[in-house]
Amino acid sequence: MKSIEEKIGYSFKDRRLLETALTHSSYAREKGGGVFNERMEFLGDAMLDAIAGEKLYKEFPGKGEGFLSRTRASLVCEKFLFEVAVRLNLGEYLLLGAGEDKTGGRQRPSILADAVEALIGAVFLDGGYEAAKQVVLELLSEGLQDAREGKLLVTDYKTALQELLQAEGASASDIKYVDAGQSGPDHDKVFTVRLMINGRQEAEGMGKSKKQAQQNAAEQALSRRRYAI
Repeated sequence: MKSIEEKIGYSFKDRRLLETALTHSSYAREKGGGVFNERMEFLGDAMLDAIAGEKLYKEFPGKGEGFLSRTRASLVCEKFLFEVAVRLNLGEYLLLGAGEDKTGGRQRPSILADAVEALIGAVFLDGGYEAAKQVVLELLSEGLQDAREGKLLVTDYKTALQELLQAEGASASDIKYVDAGQSGPDHDKVFTVRLMINGRQEAEGMGKSKKQAQQNAAEQALSRRRYAI
């Protein structure tokens, strides 16, 4: 069986970084504390955005900001990252708490997508930007090829809504996604987000992650406006 390092094409100098990237908060809690991957997820998310954005900017010189934004969002969204994690069989390598493991955590899209981001963050911390870039471009290779061939399914409702509203005269600062709480046990949380436009609530979305909840709220708003992306 191939190791996760073989699959992503990178060997860690500090293997503690790899272990942290694969450690879910539920495991750390059950062990009485310790580090887990949420901070690395934050860093990996930023690296993923930057590297994907740079690649698309250079590869599609004739495309405008709207295309670039939507394509990048589709490459870094939870759905696509979940598909990347499945290809890596990443769930097999995760350190999960017993409760999370028993309730299907190894197949949960939000956990797996977050772990991909954490893995990218760990590579950056261990090997720097160029190492992270090499790994990210390999992980995104199938999606990038689909983009080249015009086959990438764009489901970035947030960007589509923002473009529509800006065409109507709104500014980005007029559009806000406000956390409205969460429910459910730690292993199966549901997040709620309110979409506010010019201080008024336009829609409310729910999802297994805040990102998903925001997309669902934006999709609702677009549907109400009878706007198809």
